[in-house]
Amino acid sequence: MTIKAIVFDAYGTLYDIQSVAAVTEAAYPGHGEMITQIWRIKQLEYTWLRSLMRRYEDFSIITRDSLAYTLRVLGLRYDEGAFERIMEKYLHLDMYPDANAALAAMKDRKLAILSNGSTDMLAALVRNSGLDHVLDATISIDTRRIFKPSPEAYSLIEDRLGMRPAEVLFVSSNPWDACGAKAFGLNVAWIERVTPEAMALACVKNDLVPPLTMFKAIRTQMDELGLQPDIRIKALSELPGLLKSFT
Repeated sequence: MTIKAIVFDAYGTLYDIQSVAAVTEAAYPGHGEMITQIWRIKQLEYTWLRSLMRRYEDFSIITRDSLAYTLRVLGLRYDEGAFERIMEKYLHLDMYPDANAALAAMKDRKLAILSNGSTDMLAALVRNSGLDHVLDATISIDTRRIFKPSPEAYSLIEDRLGMRPAEVLFVSSNPWDACGAKAFGLNVAWIERVTPEAMALACVKNDLVPPLTMFKAIRTQMDELGLQPDIRIKALSELPGLLKSFT
């Protein structure tokens, strides 16, 4: 089956969520990395908890709530100005350095984003990064009111693009997202930016495991769910050359 569309996750796949660290560090010196890691972990957990409880709130609210949680548990003083500056960065996340070139090399196919991000957050992020001139669609799960990895979220791809799962390659660096897409029936490429070997080396070198290493151990390795991606790559730049295996 020929791949007619390539659909990307946004956060952590095209956009580097760790790029918020400079802003969190400026707002709370000495705590920036810890804030960034706890914030992301709670942000993901809140999407899953709210989906299971059927108590949907859009991703902008979840992002605010998880940041508020993080500051509270770390005993950091709430400052409205600092809080808003940190939140604003989510609308201006840095793209991974190879993202633009990779997308340009695949422009013969439909290109889209499917993200847990709210419609307004995604529209601003895509516009601010210039991808509004590159993508054929930016799809938020808002209309389904349930987050990935729910099957209802991935069904939006066919609704919006009019293509069956077998005609779509879904790309994510998030293992839980890759597993969810595979379970739904999509072709899946997983970006393994952190290898187990690198993880082992980082742990050996440190008596006390730093926050970023802990985060990588929890969130960047493939989960044991009985599902495997069709393609494993180390970077977006590898993807255009591998597409021929699907034609």
